[in-house]
Amino acid sequence: MPLAKLKSLPQEPPVATPAPRENRRLAAIDIGTNSIRSIVVEARPGRDFQVLDDEKATVRLGEGLAASGEICPAAWERARDALARMLKIQQGYGVSAVEAVATSAVRQARNGAAFVAAIQDELGLAIEVISGEEEAELAFLSARSSFEMDNLHYALVDIGGGSAEIITTMGSQIEDIFSLDLGAVVLTEKFLPNDPISPEEHQRLRKHIRATLKKNLRDRDSAVQCLIGSGGTLTTIAAMVMAQRREQFNSFQGYEVLRSEVVHLLAMLLRKPLRERRAVSGLAPERADIIIAGMTVVDELMRRFGTNILKVNERGIRHGLILRSLEKYGLAPRARKPVNWRTAVLSFARACHFHEDHADQVARLSLSMFDALAPSFELDSRQRRLLEAAALLHDVGYFINYARHHKHSYHLIRHASLFGFSPREQEIIANIARYHRRALPKKNHENLLGLSGEDRRAVARLGGILRLADGLDRRRSRVVQSIACRLDGERFHVHLGGAEDLSVEIYGGESKRDLFEATFARKLALSAD
Repeated sequence: MPLAKLKSLPQEPPVATPAPRENRRLAAIDIGTNSIRSIVVEARPGRDFQVLDDEKATVRLGEGLAASGEICPAAWERARDALARMLKIQQGYGVSAVEAVATSAVRQARNGAAFVAAIQDELGLAIEVISGEEEAELAFLSARSSFEMDNLHYALVDIGGGSAEIITTMGSQIEDIFSLDLGAVVLTEKFLPNDPISPEEHQRLRKHIRATLKKNLRDRDSAVQCLIGSGGTLTTIAAMVMAQRREQFNSFQGYEVLRSEVVHLLAMLLRKPLRERRAVSGLAPERADIIIAGMTVVDELMRRFGTNILKVNERGIRHGLILRSLEKYGLAPRARKPVNWRTAVLSFARACHFHEDHADQVARLSLSMFDALAPSFELDSRQRRLLEAAALLHDVGYFINYARHHKHSYHLIRHASLFGFSPREQEIIANIARYHRRALPKKNHENLLGLSGEDRRAVARLGGILRLADGLDRRRSRVVQSIACRLDGERFHVHLGGAEDLSVEIYGGESKRDLFEATFARKLALSAD
């Protein structure tokens, strides 16, 4: 049955002694059934933070737990050693506070309290054993700060080794929270003990998952826009799909996967024994034995919710714990509202000390030309957003150096953390900015090798518009006050208006017309008042 209904996250964080204001470094530890994750961050003024260290240890704390009901001695020692190492790393960074939570394995084990007490005595680490509801709320807090969710119906899932937390939301409001015993380790030990896995074993697993979801979700499984997932199963799915697509993005955060890809990957893995699964590209060998159980949960959830899109939240519970801790220690404002994508882009651009007036003008000119071209070239609203982001960010490379600043812009953008954009979209934005000056896109350019043909075409078209718009603000002084665009047969007419002589802007546009004309196969006709 649901654990919570129609509620928002608690507004009042737990009372604690504030961290010293001069030390803005915090650490969080997530002790799960399969792995332990540690993250060290430094809070920035306002709402942001920088990740300094991210450590993972696969300890299988829940090994044999379903059968024995206890954390076994070997898993206990692996966890203790991993936590001791992580604490030393955190001490090296000089953190002012450490927040540690334990989830399903410690929550369910008969000796879970003894484990927590022993870690406190031996390592001095206080561990909070959180409920499934609290676990889900941390996952939701992370997702809410990472994805644009306003006015959309989403389902979230965090799959651990021992349990799966499922949240349904309408915008920033939680509808229901469910904590179910559908963790990848637990399901594997109970239903998939043999290698290779037989069709009958997998069918029993699938029936169990389907029955569990039907019993608990009941009539609340209406269609959702997409499923947002966190946990090792989800990042592993992203890694395998990325390898199959031959894509080379910088992270899995926001990565989008189709249900058909989940279905086909799962079918492929089921045909392989464990030894061969360990060799699958993108699948970490230590997760090869439990990935089928986790993926089956994902497949059944997507079927249940009627969604075709899976978005990966690489950050997960530890990220939610950091966000909660920032508020708890007074390092971030309460009632934090998610930013929108434009706010995030501008925040990053300002951190790079960009020329805001010029960027805003180039964005305005770019979008005017885009809107005139869109009907004839089937340009959509998502591409419009990519162009606007690239226009605002195209000169951030000045932060490093004027020389080759277009290439510096590319590298800065692709490594940034831009809210609201998937890794694929961020790579496209970086490439659009890359071609606002100098060389035109070429097939052998290393930065284009990881993009599909469709994405390369988008880079060329949007890059051509941006390149031209940059030229039309040649003096970087916003003297072009109006722009009128018209597509007429083989020509694209652009008429500029302003109070001053615009000959320099016409010259700038003429000098940057090459990519536009090549990619749209239209001659450019520039004129001015």
